[in-house]
Parts: sequence; structure tokens; C-alpha cells
Amino acid sequence: MEKRPESAADGRTERGRQTRERIADALLALLDEGSTEFPADKVAARAGVSRRSVFHHFADMSQLVDTAITRRLEQLAEQIRPLPTVGPRAERVAALAEQRARILEWITPARLAVMRMDHPSPRIRQVIDEAFADGRRRMEAVLAAELAPLPEDRRRDLADGLDAVTTWGAWHHWRSTGLSAEQARHAMEATVLNLLASADPRPAGG
Repeated sequence: MEKRPESAADGRTERGRQTRERIADALLALLDEGSTEFPADKVAARAGVSRRSVFHHFADMSQLVDTAITRRLEQLAEQIRPLPTVGPRAERVAALAEQRARILEWITPARLAVMRMDHPSPRIRQVIDEAFADGRRRMEAVLAAELAPLPEDRRRDLADGLDAVTTWGAWHHWRSTGLSAEQARHAMEATVLNLLASADPRPAGG
């Protein structure tokens, strides 16, 4: 049975999309291994395609890097699982710190690559902003029992502090000063617990 022209075109489009993703994933694999430069020949070999194919799908290496980093940032959503919003404080904070530690460690190579970019694309900046906003919403949901009773100003200040110590900036600081991933996770958990404790009502007469 002869293929309809539109079916053939659809097939070419899908194969092209898969090749683009394979090339972007090859660059990400090199990034995860610690590479800071991405020669086209090396990326092509890792993806199992020709150098010519790389430049057929991407105008230049800058566009490829931009596409790959955006792809990695968009994959964040796949790493997020529902967290407890009720139950003992220690258990909720432990779950939050475990998930944040795992995700922040995984995203570090891409985040460092963005920092090395002279002009990150609007799409990269948008995805980063969305990730920060989503992370804050999720953190506030996990700690709603502690945040909700506070006056607005205190609630905002505490949420700002909690947000600061559960995002990549704090994680990178802890890791770059020599803490292991487990030590950094513990530092995050302890800091969150201490911030929450500082906002607890003081006993009468205390």
C-alpha cells in the first residue's frame, strides 16, 4: 500500500524531532560528565550521528547548547513528586529536603552552564523563573501549617528565608565549600527546622 504524502512527511518530522532530542541529550550527557566545552564532532559521536547532521538540525553550537539546557530545565517537572502537607513537622521538612537535595544536585551541571552563558535565551530565563516560582509554591504548601497562622509580614519574611535556603543558590554554596551531597541535605533540613522554630510562639512567661 502506497504511503500518503502527508504520512511520509509526518514520519520525517518525527524522525527529525527524535534526532534533535538525541543530539541534545548527547550534549547533556557530556555536561553531566563534567565537560564545559562541546565540540560538534564530540557531540555527534556521542549521539551516533554525523557532524553534518548536528548542523542540519541546529544553526550553530550556541543554539544546540541553548536547546539542551532548556530541555534539562524542562525535565525538572519529571523529578518532582507530591510531598506531605500534613503530619509531623520533622517528617515534612525531611521529605522536602530529600527531594530538593536530589533535584538540585541533578540540575547543577546545567545551572553552572547557564551561569557561563553571556546571554541566556528568553526561554531559558523563563523556565528558570517558572522553576523558582513553582519551588516556592510547593515549599509553602509543605509548610503551610507553620506559615498560615503568622501575620502577613512575618509570614512573608519567613517564606523568603525558607525559599532562600531550599533553592540552588544555597545548595551550590554548601557543595562548593566542601560539603558532600548528604551533608548539604542535612544542612538544608537543619536550617529549615531552625527557621521554623524561630517563628514558633514563645511560652507564656518565657
